[in-house]
Amino acid sequence: MAHNTTQDLSPLSIAVLTVSDTRSLETDTSGQSLVDRLTEAGHQLTQRAIVKDDIYHIRAVCSGWIADDAVQVILITGGTGFTDRDSTPEAMLPLFDKQVEGFGELFRHFSLRHIGTSTIQSRAIAGLANHTLIFCLPGSTNACKTAWDEIIKYQLDSRQGPCNFVPHLKKTDRAACATRG
Repeated sequence: MAHNTTQDLSPLSIAVLTVSDTRSLETDTSGQSLVDRLTEAGHQLTQRAIVKDDIYHIRAVCSGWIADDAVQVILITGGTGFTDRDSTPEAMLPLFDKQVEGFGELFRHFSLRHIGTSTIQSRAIAGLANHTLIFCLPGSTNACKTAWDEIIKYQLDSRQGPCNFVPHLKKTDRAACATRG
């Protein structure tokens, strides 16, 4: 993965939402893993919350963050499976202005080596809403690590080329994709 070493990293303001009926801040290992990774990468945690797995609770929190000029990225962990309570994709898809079609496929590709064909049960998605980038990840700590380490950290790095998502976010002044040569 190519980095432009002539530019400095543009730190982003990131909110983390855990969707769970049972976790607290003390037991939320997947959310904490994302917080640790985003701060280690040089970004700033702007908000953090835990909400029960309910379409309208998820939408309420995320709608507020999407409208907030201080939040550029939202990382959601949990609610992407197939149980009756898993409703993160249903909550978020109507809010997206554009869906990042390749994210789910790429996430499942990387997950295949960790969990085998069970990866088809992941409904991980991503999209843009009001120039806010949103990633919806499984609730597994290992899944969050895989998503961040293999995909998200690169797409939130303003030095990543030929393309990254930083120019598409609110309150950024980065140029869009460089030519691929």
